[in-house]
Amino acid sequence: MTPEEVRTKRATVVGGARSGRAVARLLAEAGGEVFLTEQGPPPEGTEPILEEIGVDHEFGGHTVRALDADFFVLSPGVPTQSNIVQQALRAGIDVYSEIEAASWFCDAPIVAVTGTNGKTTTTSLTGDVFRRASRDEPGREAIVAGNIGYPFSDYVREVEPSDVVVLEVSSFQLDHVDTFHPRVSVLLNITPDHLDRYDHDFEAYAQAKFNIFRNQGEGDVVVYNRDDDTVRRDVEGAAERHGFRPLAITLEGVPGTGGGLQNDRIILRIDDEDELLMHRDELALRGGHNVYNSLAAAVSARVMEVESDVIRESLSGFEGVPHRLEEVRTIDGVLYVNDSKATNVNAVWYALESFDRPVVLIAGGRDKGNDYTSLKPLVRQTVRAVVALGESRDTVARELGAEASGCTRAQTMEAALSQAQRFAQPGDAVLLSPACASFDMYESFEERGALFRRLVKTLL
Repeated sequence: MTPEEVRTKRATVVGGARSGRAVARLLAEAGGEVFLTEQGPPPEGTEPILEEIGVDHEFGGHTVRALDADFFVLSPGVPTQSNIVQQALRAGIDVYSEIEAASWFCDAPIVAVTGTNGKTTTTSLTGDVFRRASRDEPGREAIVAGNIGYPFSDYVREVEPSDVVVLEVSSFQLDHVDTFHPRVSVLLNITPDHLDRYDHDFEAYAQAKFNIFRNQGEGDVVVYNRDDDTVRRDVEGAAERHGFRPLAITLEGVPGTGGGLQNDRIILRIDDEDELLMHRDELALRGGHNVYNSLAAAVSARVMEVESDVIRESLSGFEGVPHRLEEVRTIDGVLYVNDSKATNVNAVWYALESFDRPVVLIAGGRDKGNDYTSLKPLVRQTVRAVVALGESRDTVARELGAEASGCTRAQTMEAALSQAQRFAQPGDAVLLSPACASFDMYESFEERGALFRRLVKTLL
């Protein structure tokens, strides 16, 4: 859909959280007739904002008024299975995601990043590379938005064609795309997550991720992890492909532009010629998973013709992402690390794999159908004690606590930290890496991580 077509259409936005409000404003300012509907109560300050921009609205449930529309736009938190969305689909009303609607207004090239783990770090790192590159290109800016916490709809009308947009996109945002068209799509990995949203169907979840490259064509690029079997299987029919191989002994099978890790050296392959970018020890981010993330950012920037010197500067100087292996404080020789963003099992695996010291693990929250089997060997090897927190504490204690030397349960973050402090010995790390969503106790993983950080700073 074009911005001109939006002016002639009636749109219903489903969901009154930040992304919903942002896209409602975007469509209203473009001249569309917009109605916002939200199942829950209005977030504080929302109604005056909607009234100011001329958006009719309803809270506390969906009425038939919502179906008086030419198309729906869903906030990421609204599942396709919800009753109002199913009614719209049965009525033949087109349904789009917020990221799709925002893309109608964007003439700049988009680098879009998805994957089960590493999206936020890779998006932030890629954005950092492009921001450093833009210093030497007057009139060009790098905009970072999407699932990283900044709705694309809030920024897209300020984007110039000469800019570059780096987006983190989740499977939820890719569920209803029609013309969304990244210049570069990045596929990091796909492992089971959010299966409660996809009727416990891993293939449905994976196919949502693959929507990132469905509309790409000539001149567009897919940057993908050749060491992930699910990713490699499905990109074969995609647009121009550039792989990275963090586990590669050689870069055989990586044509054109790509990258890999060889003998602890980060190698870029550019037009079939290998170039030493830097040594692994020079990367700012710790852990094997961040080799993946760094390679993805490097290859993405390289196919967009960013010079290797700029990429090297970013990869060695990047300061990391809040709530992702964030070192908070060392007390009596014990390092406290906030990894609240680790909301699935694989993210915890990557976190534990990055430590060369014993760990006291704080885990638990709202379980999304987790299978903890893959974590158990690493817990036996790395974890001194498990502190099981929140709604899933009994499950976490049963599944992981038995693999560690010690285990206890806690109902609050304060209690969890107090118990972790008792288990920890000098040289250990206390790691908040929940493997679960935060919604049993907190509004978001950010709120959970901020509380952990605050409490650690008050520990004696």
